[in-house]
Amino acid sequence: MPFTFAAPDARALPLHVLEPDDLEAWTAQQSDFVRAWIGASSFKAALGTALMIPGPDGTPDRALAGYGSAKQRARTRFALAGAVAQLAPGTYRITEGLPTEDAATEALGWLLSGYGFARYSGALPTVPALVAPDGVDATRIEILANSEALTRDLINTPASDMGPVALEQAARDLAADFGAQIAVATGDELLEANFPMIHAVGRASVEAPRLIDMRWGTTGPTLTLVGKGVCFDTGGLNIKPGSSMGLMKKDMGGAANVLGLARMIMALGLNLQLRVLIPAVENSISASSFRPQDILTSRKGLTVEINNTDAEGRLVLADALAFADEEQPDLMISMATLTGAARVAVGPDLAPFFVDEDAVATALEKSGRRTADPLWRLPFWEPYEAVIEPGIADLDNAPSGGFGGSITAALFLRRFVTDTPRYVHFDIYGWQPSPAPGRTKGGFLQGPRAILDALPSLLNL
Repeated sequence: MPFTFAAPDARALPLHVLEPDDLEAWTAQQSDFVRAWIGASSFKAALGTALMIPGPDGTPDRALAGYGSAKQRARTRFALAGAVAQLAPGTYRITEGLPTEDAATEALGWLLSGYGFARYSGALPTVPALVAPDGVDATRIEILANSEALTRDLINTPASDMGPVALEQAARDLAADFGAQIAVATGDELLEANFPMIHAVGRASVEAPRLIDMRWGTTGPTLTLVGKGVCFDTGGLNIKPGSSMGLMKKDMGGAANVLGLARMIMALGLNLQLRVLIPAVENSISASSFRPQDILTSRKGLTVEINNTDAEGRLVLADALAFADEEQPDLMISMATLTGAARVAVGPDLAPFFVDEDAVATALEKSGRRTADPLWRLPFWEPYEAVIEPGIADLDNAPSGGFGGSITAALFLRRFVTDTPRYVHFDIYGWQPSPAPGRTKGGFLQGPRAILDALPSLLNL
């Protein structure tokens, strides 16, 4: 179901957005009936509350939505979305009280409140319609909402229906929607095309490993997105315990996020040349599994000692990054559900990222705050480079010790990007652990809205 605003000329109920400190003054200006109605209710304009006010015939005439205090809103990404479920069915127009600087974010949160993963249950939340607030770019917000829905759907789909074949089809469908070109190397074609580590990680699966290569746009600066597409991760021969395997359908969250970002870019028609690379594999167990202590030779020629087959994401990304680096795009971004260490460092709500250039980091962090897509910079800490050098090979895919695991993984990836002027790596979680306003439990977009907002400054668009 597409996410859209109601037509501007739709008959809509007025919705007044109120903070607790403003409620008394607002109420004093209303009719005796409205003052009595509010006084008889428990409405205090608290965050996530709403009150319907009837007209003379008893049907809804207007509504109030609590916006809470600034301190409360700082703890909630989509503050107004919490009140949406409290409103009666219908169409609403925000008439007052919503700060101009919050309007775009709150309108997006309202649309996302209508998201539900209905592929298997058919159940979708019922959300009142909203006329886009004055001054916002309604088309852009609709594109953001529908692109996030794509990302969420891809992550939420179990591996039984979202293996490498299905992930390739999702990319092909997206390419067809926007006139993009797509090429895919599959199975032993990966060896012929010199992607040995993608092949090694995925060769044990029933569904052959593949590298998806999508291109769109013919003018403007060049942007390459690389997304980890591990459709399910058993851990390989270093098999995960059951408690760690339960969410591994989301291990293609990097791929889902770059596809969501690609959809935003193409739907908005940005003047750039976009490339999307997704190594799509399943890390399975069979007689052909790659093994601990194997030494793999990467596309770039660097050798990698395998000390844990459960650190496979960086292997498939490495070949894809080396391939992307050969074209030297103006900006390269990788996104991956790569390490548990990142979750320990910043939790599930923040998307940590790594970049060498301070100006790029500043632009991304500002955009994250502006778009309710929070980011946190972690360092490419060069003193840890020695940790990923095992001696027997050029690189170690899983250095012992456990310290700084997200940093050492990022350093590993950076070894494969030597000619591209700007490289940013995101180590995302891609999952909302519990429901929140505008965010259902499950697959989650992390980083793309902030990246999209920062692109004009990063690429001089």
